[in-house]
Amino acid sequence: MKQCLIVDDSRIIRSVAKRILQDLDFETREAADGAEALKACQDWMPDAILLDWNMPIMNGLDFLLALRQLPEGEEPIVVFCTTENDINHIQQAITSGTDEYIMKPFDSEIIQAKFAQVGLV
Repeated sequence: MKQCLIVDDSRIIRSVAKRILQDLDFETREAADGAEALKACQDWMPDAILLDWNMPIMNGLDFLLALRQLPEGEEPIVVFCTTENDINHIQQAITSGTDEYIMKPFDSEIIQAKFAQVGLV
């Protein structure tokens, strides 16, 4: 079973994403900000990370940059899931190491399609 870390400061978003990912046969864990997610990845490196951009303490971009510096930090497939939709944010995410980009709001079909594009389902 593949593993996915859901990183979002919204409990509701984490809950919805968790249900969708579990329906796709993922084991899930959650983090409410980038710092919490980074600590989780130091203990348990998932196959995939569904990542919000705007969060307190450590935002998604800062988390991504720190993740990619960890041993095995290049391995997880990172999918940004955010309301940031301008080309500058998307380019910044891609050059920082994200694998795919999903716009909020999302649904099961969108997550399944994006995860399929990157070879997770």
